Amino acid sequence: MFGYIIVNKQEMKFKEFDLYQSYYCGFCQALKERYGKRGQLTLSYDMTFVILLLTSLYEPDTIQSACKCIAHPFEKHPTRSNEFTQYAADMNLLLSYYKCLDDWQDERKVNKKLMADSLRGRCRRITQDYPRKAEVMKDMLHKIHECEVQNSTDIDEVAGYFGEIMGEIFAWREDEWTGELRRMGFFLGKFIYLMDAYEDLEKDRKKENYNPFFKWAEEPDFEENAGKILTMMMAECSKSFERLPIVDNTEILRNILYSGVWCRYEMVRGKRQKETEENITA
Repeated sequence: MFGYIIVNKQEMKFKEFDLYQSYYCGFCQALKERYGKRGQLTLSYDMTFVILLLTSLYEPDTIQSACKCIAHPFEKHPTRSNEFTQYAADMNLLLSYYKCLDDWQDERKVNKKLMADSLRGRCRRITQDYPRKAEVMKDMLHKIHECEVQNSTDIDEVAGYFGEIMGEIFAWREDEWTGELRRMGFFLGKFIYLMDAYEDLEKDRKKENYNPFFKWAEEPDFEENAGKILTMMMAECSKSFERLPIVDNTEILRNILYSGVWCRYEMVRGKRQKETEENITA
C-alpha cells in the first residue's frame, strides 16, 4: 500500500532531484540507526514526502552529511536529516508493524507474521512516545479489516479509514497548521488506498482477496470513474497544501502532488488498456 507518492524525475531539475534524494537517503540511514536492517526494509517514498513537507513548513535545523550504503557502496552520497527524519522513521516502523499484523490476520502470510514479530520490540517505545498515533493506526486498520470481512463496496468509508491514519501522521503536533495538515494527509491517504486497490484489481480477483472496486469494475465506465475519484482525492489534498505557508522546496512538493503521484496510475491504466485491446483482437 506504499510507493505511490513519488517524484516525476523527468520533470525535475537535477539539483531538485539531488535535494530530494538526500532526504530519502537520510531517512534510510535513520531507519538503520534507530531500528537496524529490518527497519530499513520498511523504507518508503511516501514517508520521504512527509519529511520534506514538514521540513518545508516548520524549517527545523537540518544536518547535512554523506555516507556509503549498499545502494552506493563505492562513494559517499549526500544525506539530510532533522527531527522530522526521526519522526518519520518512528511512524513508518509503527505503521509497517500494524500493517504486517493486519496482513497476517487477513491472508495468514507467514512472512508478515515473522516481520511483525521482529518489529514488536522496536515498536514498544514508539507506542509509548506516540500513544494517540499508535491507537489511531491500530483502530483504523481494524476497521479496514471489518470492511474486508463484510466485503464492503463503500469505497469512501474504507479509504477514509486509511485517510485517518495518514492524517494523524501528517498532524505532527497541535498548532495553527494542524487542520490543513490533517486534511491533506486524509485525502492523500484515501488516494493511496484507492490507488493500491486500482492497481491490484486483477491480482485480488485471481487470489480471491478483498477489493472495494470489484463491483465498480463491472460497469462499462469504470476506468473513467476511477480516474475521476482519484483526481478528486488529489485535488482536495492539493488545496490544503496550497493553503500552507510553504516557501522552500515548493517545486519538489508540487512535482510530487501534481505529477509524481500519477506515474504509477498512468502505467497501470496503460497496461490495462493494452490487455483489453489484445483480448478484443484475439
